[in-house]
Order: sequence, then structure tokens, then C-alpha cells
Amino acid sequence: MPDPARAICSSAEIQEGGRGVRFEAELKGALRSAFVVRFDGIARAYLNQCAHVPVELDWQPGTFFDNDGLYFVCATHGAMYDPATGACAGGPCRGGGLIPVAVREHDGQIFIDE
Repeated sequence: MPDPARAICSSAEIQEGGRGVRFEAELKGALRSAFVVRFDGIARAYLNQCAHVPVELDWQPGTFFDNDGLYFVCATHGAMYDPATGACAGGPCRGGGLIPVAVREHDGQIFIDE
């Protein structure tokens, strides 16, 4: 039986609190922009959409973290998100959060199950 996983990037491409890698993820039959980063040593992925207003978070492709590498920040509205959970950490996203995308890391690669 073939493995239904698709490689997104190499593990080395995502450094702790650094630039993320954008990719496309399927959600309810539609392709959506998503991203993967490393935080607390774990590859974490979310749809690239602010919970406040549905715009992409990054102000430049792959730039999701604040200057300290502690939070994701929406470049449009300043909403802040906890990278470990995607939960709103401040700003206009009150009570909202990012939608997680399941990824796994194996043999030096980051994969999304399709």
C-alpha cells in the first residue's frame, strides 16, 4: 500500500523561531495556503489565515514570527498567536485561533498526510 504522505520540506529548512515554509493543504476539498515552522523543537503547521479577518499572516513569504521568535503576528492586523497551540495571544483575534494542519517529521523531512 503506498504512503499517502507528501513531503513539504527538509527538516533543516525550518529553524527554531525562524522562517517558515509555505505549502498548500487540502481542507474540505479546497486547496488552502498553509505553513510549517519549528517551535519548542517541534515542527508545527497551520493554515495561513488570520482568525480575525481571513488574510494571510506573513508580511513576507515565510515570515510569521515576531522579532523575538515568540509569537506569530498577522502582518495586516497585528493579531498575535501562540506558536505551540495557534491560540490567540493578543490583538483583534480575541478568542480565535489558527487552524492546525497535521504534519510529521521523519528521516530529515516534514510530511503532510493527504
